[in-house]
Amino acid sequence: MGDSNKLQLYSYHRSSCSFRVRIAFNLKGLDYEYKAVNLLKGEQYNPEFLKINPIGFVPALVDGDVVIADSFAILMYLEEKYPQHPLLPRDLEKRAINYQAANIVSASIQPLQNLAVLNYIEEKVGPDAKLAWAQKHIGKGFAALEKLLEKHAGKYATGDDVYLADVFLAPQVHGSVQRFNLDMTQYPTLSRVHEAYMQLPAFQNALPENQPDYPSS
Repeated sequence: MGDSNKLQLYSYHRSSCSFRVRIAFNLKGLDYEYKAVNLLKGEQYNPEFLKINPIGFVPALVDGDVVIADSFAILMYLEEKYPQHPLLPRDLEKRAINYQAANIVSASIQPLQNLAVLNYIEEKVGPDAKLAWAQKHIGKGFAALEKLLEKHAGKYATGDDVYLADVFLAPQVHGSVQRFNLDMTQYPTLSRVHEAYMQLPAFQNALPENQPDYPSS
């Protein structure tokens, strides 16, 4: 049994949505219990997990009697409850750019290349269609992000501090390269900031291969 007083994160190592939340935990220095949900084995449809998140997605956060599903909602909850290392800048324009970049990832890219969509495309069209579909929609989103951030980026997406946009961008770029073989040469700003993320322990420790449910072989 886990510690009921400890934050519990239901996560899957490869899930980019879970990856976002893991980064935020690390940035804020929060201790939590990792509760693995194997999406490939269908554990997200187990009755016990569906009590936590009826839609059957990860991540989900349990904080005592509080249960929150959806990475954006979890991140905003953590931001309000644990203000250390704020994910949102005080500057109004910069804050809006962070929201915009995060929403491009969470609403216009990730839902179109998640496991359920790719499985459906494989079933209805064929396995060869999955990669082309993912690359097309990721590329469209990355082109928009590149144009948005080229005017605002510093060392990171919106300046020289890590904020919400970075928490969303790092998992998306990582997965796009590792899973979908996306050519990043068209997106120099995204490539540059991603290299900077990979120098930070908070991001390194959140990588899929550093999670307890990552396959050993």
